[in-house]
Amino acid sequence: MSTPRSVVLERLTYTLAAPVLVCAPNLAPDGITNSAVLVAGAAGAFGTIRAAKGFEGTGRKMMRWSPLVTAMAVDLAALATPGWGWDALVAAGWAAAGCAVTPLSRTTRRRNRPALGHTPAPRALPAPTEAAPVDDGADAYTRGVRQLWERAENPGASRVVHVVPHPGTEHDLTMLVRAIEPGRPIERLNVDKVAAAFGVPVSDVRLSPVKQQPGRQGGPGWLEVHVTPDANQRRMAAPTPEERWIDRVGRPGGGAPGSRLVSRRRDPERGVTFYECAMADSVELPRVDLAKVCRGLDIKYDDACTFLMVEGHKFLISIFDRPPLSRSFPATRELLTPDAKGMFVCGMSFAGQPVKSMIWQHDKNAAAHGLILGVSRSGKTQYFAISMAAASLGGGVIWLATVRRDEKTDVLGEFIDRRGSNALYMLRMLRAAKALCEIRANMPWEFDGKPHDYKPGDPRCPYSLLLVYADEFMMACNDAVYGREIQTLGDDLTVTGLKYGIGFFVAGQSPFAHNGFSTEMKDNLKQNGRPIIFKMGSGPATRKAAEGCMENVYDVPTIPARYAGSEGSALQRVMTGEADPEDGVSTGGVAIIVLDNGRAVLMRALYADFDAGDLHELFPDEINRLTPHEIQDLEARDLWGDWNRPDEDLEDLANDLDEYEEDRPKRGRGKGKGKGDRNGRREDVATTAGDALALVRTFDRQ
Repeated sequence: MSTPRSVVLERLTYTLAAPVLVCAPNLAPDGITNSAVLVAGAAGAFGTIRAAKGFEGTGRKMMRWSPLVTAMAVDLAALATPGWGWDALVAAGWAAAGCAVTPLSRTTRRRNRPALGHTPAPRALPAPTEAAPVDDGADAYTRGVRQLWERAENPGASRVVHVVPHPGTEHDLTMLVRAIEPGRPIERLNVDKVAAAFGVPVSDVRLSPVKQQPGRQGGPGWLEVHVTPDANQRRMAAPTPEERWIDRVGRPGGGAPGSRLVSRRRDPERGVTFYECAMADSVELPRVDLAKVCRGLDIKYDDACTFLMVEGHKFLISIFDRPPLSRSFPATRELLTPDAKGMFVCGMSFAGQPVKSMIWQHDKNAAAHGLILGVSRSGKTQYFAISMAAASLGGGVIWLATVRRDEKTDVLGEFIDRRGSNALYMLRMLRAAKALCEIRANMPWEFDGKPHDYKPGDPRCPYSLLLVYADEFMMACNDAVYGREIQTLGDDLTVTGLKYGIGFFVAGQSPFAHNGFSTEMKDNLKQNGRPIIFKMGSGPATRKAAEGCMENVYDVPTIPARYAGSEGSALQRVMTGEADPEDGVSTGGVAIIVLDNGRAVLMRALYADFDAGDLHELFPDEINRLTPHEIQDLEARDLWGDWNRPDEDLEDLANDLDEYEEDRPKRGRGKGKGKGDRNGRREDVATTAGDALALVRTFDRQ
């Protein structure tokens, strides 16, 4: 039997290298030959270390590097020992060991067969620990998949247990695999190896853990493999709504990452499509970008037609064909009549649901406050009309004060108790309301002759609900003469008025404190009523108005100036020089109401037609008034009568200032100091009550 050529060449190399290992370190330790031996040995040592840190073929790789490492050891021994005797003996032993083992040629032959001439006698191999089943009753499909798996040399040291083909497909399947060695986990099995075994793209493979079931184990020793090339091809060409949602919306970076589509419903009568969705993890809160959701679903995005509602880990997206809030909803007496809890319908939501506000708080035995915010012509006075009508239908007395007179407030004055239009009127109204708190606190009830707090709906209560409306309250608070007292009285009324059946309804254009609102006043208005926020003009102002009512004010939508649906392509109109279509609808009357649970609902307030003269159909036939006892006490305090009369106090103050100016000693002034003529006389003249008050403050500083 002949010896392989590789073995002969390796043995010849060892025989010729032995004399070199003896002579090189002894004759020329710093020579090129000895340096080459040391460099080769260092390379062998580095390769041995790399092989020791590996996970596969460690022993075989270390054996390949052993001739170089041992040669370096022989060379270093020759450098360290004097003479030639021991050096020759060690080099001869190194050559003999290499010829006997032949590590290079031994490790390069397939299956590590020993060199010819050294083949040991054949002996019986030990039985494997777990023999592969010859026939376990598997069907032909499973056996065919097993052949593909074995052809790939059982990736991850796993074995195919069972295969289930997907009905209606040619190549899709679900495969159950387990580790070859019982009690061991499946290691190093990834989608790349599975895809290579079946010849499909990596995107068509998915691995999932196996749960323990009766009669079958689970855990890391088992794995479920899904190979779905046909389903993925169909999913790309014609995905279902659920698949499209997962691939384009629910994916990371999508419009609603981590979400899934529960159902999709179309209501043709209302012209709306509902997308009911939920987070895959019920602990997560939805993070929804409506614009990205519409782009992912290839739906035309319009903020006037698309609405979002969030409830816990679920959310609903409503996409209308036309802006649902562009049409008006007429007010009727049936809608405005309050129920036993003081609730009345104030508007309709975008989904066509009735939205309710309150004029008293039945659960708190108190009146209700109101906060109505919005820019000019946004619908505040319209809301005043339906709110006053509801309060009147509920038996309430209505007072209204505005800073400036207008047509609508004049019309409302015909159906309510009192109405006026200037800052002085608002001041006197608030003075009377504050005094009325003290009067009602001492009014005895007939059934026991003792005073009690207000109880809505109680027929024994000796006085009626009183709602005080202040339009453009912030502008009145900025009045130079009466503003400070108006703000102080407003703060006091919001705190003390509720338990005496007096509600304060404030309207304005700004929610900021420097425009008349104190923090205490805003908190009382928001917590004892349902804030109504009309068009504020900007997102920050809208969020500021809702602050304190909601957990996350960034959920509040911003109402645009007009509802204008986009027609055609704006890019094409730019290129052709065409004008954009002007088909916008006013958003006047569209408001955001914050409900008791802190949820902001977009609605359109009920419409009361001032021009048609139909307000008498909304208000009761008789105007509700204060009791004679209340009016008598207010007259005794000089707080009733005509609230539009001139302010006598300021006129007397102006006369006193004139007398003070005449009797005041004149003082000379230097040139350029102060305001006066050459004789030092002041030129300030109090022509109005405001000028008089300003002069008083100037004299006080002097």
